[in-house]
Amino acid sequence: MLSELAIKKFAIIEDIRIFFQPGLSVLTGETGAGKSIIIQAVSLLLGARASADLVRTGEDTAELEACFDITLDSEPGRLLADQGMDARDGLIIRRLITKSGKSRVFINSRQSTLEFLKQLTRNLAGISSQHAHQGLLREENHLDILDEFAGTLDLRRQVTDLYRAIMPLNTRIKALEAEKSRRETEKELIQFQVDEIQAAGIQPGEDEFLENRKQVLSNAAKIFETVNGAIHQVYDREGSVIEQLASLQAGMNRFREADPDMAAASDRLNAVILDLQDVTDTLRNYSSAIDLDPESLDAVDQRLDLISRLKRKYGGSLEALFAQYEALEKQLDQTLGMDRQIRDLIGKKKDLEEQIRQSAKDLSEKRRQAGIGLARLAQDELAALEMDKARFQVAVSHERSDSPQEISTLDGYKIFASGMDRVSFMLSPNPGEAPRPLARIASGGELSRIVLALKAVLSHTQFFETLIFDEVDAGIGGATAEKVGRKLAALADRHQVICITHLAQIAGYGHHQFRISKQVVNGRTCTDIVPLAALEDRVEEIARMMGGAKITHATRAHARELLTGTADKSP
Repeated sequence: MLSELAIKKFAIIEDIRIFFQPGLSVLTGETGAGKSIIIQAVSLLLGARASADLVRTGEDTAELEACFDITLDSEPGRLLADQGMDARDGLIIRRLITKSGKSRVFINSRQSTLEFLKQLTRNLAGISSQHAHQGLLREENHLDILDEFAGTLDLRRQVTDLYRAIMPLNTRIKALEAEKSRRETEKELIQFQVDEIQAAGIQPGEDEFLENRKQVLSNAAKIFETVNGAIHQVYDREGSVIEQLASLQAGMNRFREADPDMAAASDRLNAVILDLQDVTDTLRNYSSAIDLDPESLDAVDQRLDLISRLKRKYGGSLEALFAQYEALEKQLDQTLGMDRQIRDLIGKKKDLEEQIRQSAKDLSEKRRQAGIGLARLAQDELAALEMDKARFQVAVSHERSDSPQEISTLDGYKIFASGMDRVSFMLSPNPGEAPRPLARIASGGELSRIVLALKAVLSHTQFFETLIFDEVDAGIGGATAEKVGRKLAALADRHQVICITHLAQIAGYGHHQFRISKQVVNGRTCTDIVPLAALEDRVEEIARMMGGAKITHATRAHARELLTGTADKSP
């Protein structure tokens, strides 16, 4: 419940403070006195957008403050506790608006954010103004009202979550299919390049090995001649190196027993002879392996030419060639794997579509049933507001899908983020007339009563502690106004109701009344608000509302009768 409202340096308000109580509070006063400005201040304290022109002329900052009585186990109480704030003294919201248009929010003396303020106050108060009346003409708002009445907001959020999960899948699948189509045109070239490199069977370092091999083959004849010449000199010819060394060793052996040094020299010479014999064997093996076939050199040249060509084509080196091969194979694998990826995404999408179809169907059925109930209850409320001849209907329709990219039911109806339903409130003001959308037929007075009727119906399901009405009396008067007053008083049995009104018949049903006036002080226009606690004060204000500038004894008597003759209005 809103218990206190303070407004400073705001529009034409200099400094006012209002204390509210349970029940129906009516705010009355001359046109232009600033009644709607008070409602605007409350709206800002609930999180509405601020602007610089709201700051009183000549001032730097406007200051707004509201106190709400809340319980610790209420949603605002839990949210405050989550932020480490003490809610035992209630909820105190303070908002400062500078002439530059910037604003700051304080909650229980701690600076906070506008987002948290909106979250905190979403169920504290509901404001029904002329803007809300016009909003009733927009069919996109009718679905919200029906869901609020039906209690299907959670199910609707479930559909919304599924919708938001499916739509990116559609985009991803479409992108993958386009990418796959593009890659399919390149697939043959990629496959050819992979096969070309794979068929070459090139090994790491093979180019360097073949270059060395080419040098050997190019000089094979000279190498053969040199190797065999060495074998001949060392071993094969008469008087070879080994033969001469063996002769020397034989001469030294004659003195082995006489001189140990000679024995050692002979042994070392013998080792040299053995080494030369081993070298000769190695040279013989090497000589036998020398490839003197000219075709071998041709084969190496051809292999080097192939490797050189592939290196030039794929990066300039074997390392670059191998890296390109891996990249091509990866591209090929990705292209081949796209079918699997697309299948997986399509499978996931189908699962989600099955879920959203079922949820949308359940949601639609609940809305259909709730629409019947809402229309019946609204009809009863309208009858109590002098619209007993009117017929109110809630039309639920569906839209045909014409694109495979759209999410749809099995029988071809579109599913949107809000479900599969289009909802429109229809009205037949007079017997014999076909129901038509509100925007086409409802007058200002009818809209006011329809808003009030819907508020009365929704009051059984809404969590709002406080209901605020501005312009609820637009276009009505007489007996209708009295019934509107009675309806507001009935709403005050379940909610705190604050109402701005110009009609005495409505003001007479108020449990509490405030007179708002405008006056000039020191050359500045100021709005003042006075609580009318005494009966005589209320009689004077009601008489003014009934009789205008000239108040007669008869007008006062009528005002007194209006105040005392209504049903018990104690909150």
